[in-house]
Amino acid sequence: MKQSVERVGRCGFGSWLLTVLAGLSWSVSVGGAEATESDYYRILTLSIPEGIVLEAGAIQILEDQKIAVSTRLGDIYVVEGGFGDPAEEVRFKPFASGLHEVLGLAYRDGWLYCTQRCEVTRMKDEDGDGRADVFETVNDDWGITGDYHEYAFGSKFDRNGDLWVVHCLTGSFTSETEYRGWCLRIKPDGTMVPTCSGIRSPGGIGMNADGDMFYTDNQGVWNGTSGLKYLEPGGFMGNPTGNKWYSLTDALGPRPDDPISGSRMHIEAAKIPELVPTAIYFPYGKMGQSASGIACDLSGGKFGPFENQLYVGDQTHSTVMRVFLEKVNGRYQGALFPFMSGFDSGNLSLEFADDGSLFVGGTDRGWGARGGKPFALQRAVWTGKTPFEVKEMRAQEDGFELVFTEPVDRRSAVSLDSYKIETYTYIYQSSYGSPEVDQTKPKIEKVVVSEDGLRARLYLDSLQIGHVHELKLPGLRSLSGNPLLHATAYYTLNYIPRGVL
Repeated sequence: MKQSVERVGRCGFGSWLLTVLAGLSWSVSVGGAEATESDYYRILTLSIPEGIVLEAGAIQILEDQKIAVSTRLGDIYVVEGGFGDPAEEVRFKPFASGLHEVLGLAYRDGWLYCTQRCEVTRMKDEDGDGRADVFETVNDDWGITGDYHEYAFGSKFDRNGDLWVVHCLTGSFTSETEYRGWCLRIKPDGTMVPTCSGIRSPGGIGMNADGDMFYTDNQGVWNGTSGLKYLEPGGFMGNPTGNKWYSLTDALGPRPDDPISGSRMHIEAAKIPELVPTAIYFPYGKMGQSASGIACDLSGGKFGPFENQLYVGDQTHSTVMRVFLEKVNGRYQGALFPFMSGFDSGNLSLEFADDGSLFVGGTDRGWGARGGKPFALQRAVWTGKTPFEVKEMRAQEDGFELVFTEPVDRRSAVSLDSYKIETYTYIYQSSYGSPEVDQTKPKIEKVVVSEDGLRARLYLDSLQIGHVHELKLPGLRSLSGNPLLHATAYYTLNYIPRGVL
């Protein structure tokens, strides 16, 4: 590996035109008293010393309850005392500086790896003074220009020891240099493997419990709304702008056909084998505007009843969302749920610690965010109380199966008045974004509740392929009389399972 000079850069994270709306309030009334998210999950704020502009681009848990936090401005700090409750004695120690917009951190064998705009770098502190003094380029096999949109988000190590890097387009619209709009894998020996094409403007990258890699892509050209997308090796994620770089590699096979603008993604996916449908749509405005970091709960129940599910941040709404995924026809799809609001800044990076708490780093980057502060580092901790929630939402051949965190009141659960459902999709087009289109209102014909009250089977008169199925459950109650903490779910139905009754 060759030596690398530290780079200085103050380029930005993205250029979305974002509308900062009034703050969300995700809460319910329970027996005359209002139950809120904070009854079940608390937000602990780590005090950031004066003079540090954190804008946390990535987080990596280290040994001895130390935390590495990178900044969008190119610094890396080692944070001590961040696990306190309250976190009163937090210390930020500079580890590296002069880097170029670090949006990925990973740790292995004494080396801290970072994904900069220009390269993957590894560094270590050899003389023991607490600061990195060895910097090595691991890989820099992609191009950059002076455009501030050209972010590079880096993953943790996968099961093969690879790092995955997703690259934003130039200006988030064009691809002016090599592999803009691609996902590249960096092997342990530093070699690069082109892995996926079709990316527009990523906001985060992370693995699910099975080790499959996902990233968030944001509303814009060829993205009717933001989405969570599975980085299936060899796959085309949907934006053809960077596909000219197929000329540089045969790793993925021939260039896929371009989609037809103005169509629908599920229609084009039926014609283009390489096109991987968006696993989860984030309905714009309803569930954020700028999807960001991804973290998987592998805590074994230390973070509550949603083990193995994904959590996704939103920068504009200062929220964390929850995602349940399943595979149908060999492809991912699933349900999106509100989870936590009220963070201090625009959530960008998410990272679970071994104790089951979730660290959240934020920046408003000048765009603004509902949290109101320019940057923040916070930690979400489960109180031990279990909220009444839809834990899972699974597609069936003729409806959905809901799984709850606690038994439902049977009378409310079988009443059709307890549910409202509608569907919609998005125009798959070369112009920016899309309204909700092709709306339908399926009829729920009956609901069957399991013997233990933990499942409800919804039978519908129709399902719509390629649509978000927005389910509201205003009348549902638990056996103890509580309403759902979050009474809305959004299921992205790419395929209808057959023979599942």
